[in-house]
Parts: sequence; structure tokens; C-alpha cells
Amino acid sequence: MRNLIFALLFTSLFTACSSQSNDSYFVTTLGDDTLAVEQFMKTDSGMVANVILRSPETRFSKYSLILDETGGITLMQRTDYPTAVGFTGEGALTQTITRQGDSLNVEFYGENEARAYMAPYEPGVLPFIDMVHWPFELAFNSAVATGQDTVNQPLLSGNRISNFIIADIEGDSMTIRHPFRGVMGVNVTPEGNIKHLDAGLTTRKLKVNRVNSVDMSALSDRFAQNPMGELSGAISAEYSFNSANFRVDYGSPQKRGRDLFGGIVPYGERWRTGANRATHFYTSSDIQIGDLEVPAGEYTIFTIPEEDGGTMIINSETGQNGNSYDESQDFGRVPMQVEQTDEMTEAFTITVEETDEGGRLNLIWGNTVYFVNFTVD
Repeated sequence: MRNLIFALLFTSLFTACSSQSNDSYFVTTLGDDTLAVEQFMKTDSGMVANVILRSPETRFSKYSLILDETGGITLMQRTDYPTAVGFTGEGALTQTITRQGDSLNVEFYGENEARAYMAPYEPGVLPFIDMVHWPFELAFNSAVATGQDTVNQPLLSGNRISNFIIADIEGDSMTIRHPFRGVMGVNVTPEGNIKHLDAGLTTRKLKVNRVNSVDMSALSDRFAQNPMGELSGAISAEYSFNSANFRVDYGSPQKRGRDLFGGIVPYGERWRTGANRATHFYTSSDIQIGDLEVPAGEYTIFTIPEEDGGTMIINSETGQNGNSYDESQDFGRVPMQVEQTDEMTEAFTITVEETDEGGRLNLIWGNTVYFVNFTVD
């Protein structure tokens, strides 16, 4: 309820704009929470943008980007502002990206240390800023200007360049494919300005809307006191019973008012069963799940939820990201059961509980619990 009220308060601040302003605005939401607000303006040489980002802590950042003749980075500067006062305070330069021949010099500045590294340059390369979308606007502007159906857009992420594939579908519909998170659907103007971006099919599942105007000052006050924290915090939980020890390590996404199973977690499709790093399960003793004998050790868990149960996949590969799945390393698959509860669980939770027969591994989110029973040898 608190998140819903908070979201409604934000919505009231997104008002119709005056035709006098040259600024554009993006509002990024994750479920019923506002994740980021961007105020940006295109210049003759590039872009300037003010961004309020709420995860993991609230951060106020100004970006100034100068592009070269190919539409790639010549210089980008990021200035961060004090959380308590936002953009009305005195900013400090925290990052620069400078083209030097066929390379990009990336430098970070902090109170206690500075660090730098070199990254490759490619014509048309733009910065990738996680959970921030004004660089995507430049990418779509460039893609539309080429007149091609498919364009490879290089984006600088860390010290390497990744290709994001932009495709023209029909009318005002386009897509952009993240190298490992999936495809985002985008509605654009004839010039390629983003009207709406839907990342519902990716692991992030956020949505971006262009709005006419935002009261940045009012939002600054609200956001400063209300960070979202980690989007999917890392959880490690240990359990002991029947002379056996168990541990689960997983990323814990929040419900945030969204439809879960059959919604952001589709039925009949393999799910990473959490977020970020693959979900890991460790048992110190041999266990048996249905007809499957699972020796002591560590495994990763994937699932295929169905409305009436589904399948749990126990995989022998460990240490990988949840997007990485090698079917050849499946140790085995077992059927899951499902039940509905009156208690609503906001954060995806995995538990291991003792039962009269042995134990039960629970996957809990919203009002739904998927589970498998096991015995301890």
C-alpha cells in the first residue's frame, strides 16, 4: 500500500508541459515504483541530461555528452550532486570518457581515489548507463536516420563495447536487443524519439514513458528520502535438520505491484528462479526428490512454472549468471507442486524446511508457493 500511495504522489507531479521548454523527460517504472526520472535536451553537439536514479541509493547526476561526426563519443562528463539538496547543490565531477584516437579513456574520480582504464572506440559508439535511457534516444535517432531495417548500435559498457541490435518492425514500432538481457519493444516518433519502451521480456522488466513535464525539484525532495535499495538483493540462507546442512543463494526481486506467475514469469518457459547470479542450492547429505537421487554437493536451480505445478531443473554447473543455462549439464528434472497462500510475500524467497518425511524446498513469491518434497539419506 505504501508503494502504491508513493507512486500516486509521483504521478501527480508529471504534468502537462509548456510549449516553451526544449527539455524532454523519461520516467522509468518497475511495477508500481518509480525507478528513475530523466530530464534531457539535445544540443548541436550532443546531449545534456539530469538524472535522478533511486537504486541502490538515490543519486543525482548530470551528463554532458559531445559527439563526433559519426555520432560517437568525443567527450562525456558525469557530475554528481549531494543527495540532501539535489541539483541545487554544488556538483563534483565523478567520471569522464574522452576519445583518444581509436580508444576511449575512461576516468573515475572519488574523494579517496581515482581510477582509469582504456576502452576501444568504434564509430557511433554511445555510453551504456544502467537503468538510464537517454542514450537510447540518440541510438534510435541514428537508426531511423540510416533508413535501414536493422542496425547494430555499439554501446560502451565498462571497458568493452557491446552491440545492441535495433530493428524496425512496422509503423512506430521498433525493438532493441540487449546482448544478454533480452529484447525491448519501443514506440518511436518518425524521427526516432522514444515514446514508450517496454522491457517486460527482459530480466529487468522495467518500463519507460516519455512525459510532457516533470517537477524535478519536488521529485528531488521525495527521492532523496526514499531510495529503492538493490533491485534484487543477494540472499544467502542456511538450514540444518536431520543431520544435514542446506544453503540457498539467490537474487530476490520484489513484486512491486506486478502480476507474477503467468505475468512477468510466464508459464511454460524456463525461469532463472530469482535474479542476477544463478540460484544455487547446496546439500551436505544425499537427498532424494521424487525418483531423482541427488548426491551431496552444490547445484544450480532453474524452473519451468505452470499454473498447476511445473518442473524444477537441477543443473550441475555452478558459478554462472542466471541467464546462462547449459541443458547438457542438467543433473535431473523433477515435478513441482504449487499452492496459494493468504499471506503476500513481497520479495521472492527460497526456504528449506523440515517435514515429517524429510524436507521441503519452497519457492515463495506473492501469494504463490512452488515446492518439492525430499528425503534425506
